[in-house]
Amino acid sequence: MSNIKNIIFDFGGVLLNIDYTLTERAFINLGVNNFSALYNQHKASELFEQLETGKITPESFYTIFRNISNMQLTNEQIKNAWNAMLLNLPKERIQFLQKLKSKYKIFLYSNTNEIHYNCFIKTANLVSPNHNFNNLFIKTYYSHLCGFRKPYTESYINILQEQGLNPKETLFIDDTLINIEGAEKAGLQVLHLQHPNTLLNLAL
Repeated sequence: MSNIKNIIFDFGGVLLNIDYTLTERAFINLGVNNFSALYNQHKASELFEQLETGKITPESFYTIFRNISNMQLTNEQIKNAWNAMLLNLPKERIQFLQKLKSKYKIFLYSNTNEIHYNCFIKTANLVSPNHNFNNLFIKTYYSHLCGFRKPYTESYINILQEQGLNPKETLFIDDTLINIEGAEKAGLQVLHLQHPNTLLNLAL
C-alpha cells in the first residue's frame, strides 16, 4: 500500500456496526414476510434505490411501502424496523480515522437514506462529542444527498473526478463484494473487509 495517498471508506459494516437480519426480523414481526426480496446487503429494489438516491422523501417511502407490503403500518413502525439494523460505532474506529488523517486524504462513501442518516449521525456525534463526525473526512458522499449510489461504476468515477484523485493511488474499503467489484471497474485499489476483520486489523 506504499503508493496509496487517498482512502474512501464505506460506512455501514466498516465503521458503523450493522446487522441486516435485525431489520428483516423486525419487518417479519410486523407481518412483512418478503422484506429480504425488497432489500438486503447485496441488492435493493427500485423503491429502496429511489430512497437511497434522494428521489423520494421518507413520507413517500412510507406510503409506497404500505402499498407494496399491503400492511397498514404507521410511519413510526416502518422507521423503527428500518433502523433496527443500525448498531454502534466503536470509539476506537473514530480514533483510528483521526490518526489516518495525518497520512492520507480520507473520504466517506455510503449507500444510505434520510431515515438512516438522521438516526446514525446522532450516534456518530455522541461517540466523539467534541468533533462533528462528518468533519473527519475531506468530504462525505451520502447517496441520498449526492444522488448516486454503489455499486454503479460511474458513481466512483464521479468522486474521483470531483476530487481530482488518481484511482491507482486511491483505496476503497467496503464490506460488500458487489460494491468492491464496481470500484474495481472504476480502476480503484480495493479492500474487501470481511468479518471477523475490522478496520483495526488493517495495516494502513
